[in-house]
Amino acid sequence: MFRFGKRNMTKNPRNLVGLQIRRLRDQQGLTQPMLAARCRRWGWDLSRQTLAKIETQLRWVSDFELLCLARALRVEPQELWPAKDKVPRLLEDFFKRLSHETE
Repeated sequence: MFRFGKRNMTKNPRNLVGLQIRRLRDQQGLTQPMLAARCRRWGWDLSRQTLAKIETQLRWVSDFELLCLARALRVEPQELWPAKDKVPRLLEDFFKRLSHETE
């Protein structure tokens, strides 16, 4: 059985918003199935498994999906981004990994 752990989230993250989505969902007392159901009400057929992959940064998130998640969480889209002081370092790490993958 595959387990999502901290190691998976930091080794090769595929999005910058997963941790904030999880934090906001937890703060609102929502389970993954509850948040997925809210997204389905807005037109995105999101499964609990896909949401788990987003939260653990194993899956990319499109712009439409980002907007849908923000709407389902009842927050502004910018609230899904990491704190401004963390973004430059996250982007630097992300592009370093990309350049190593293409070599």
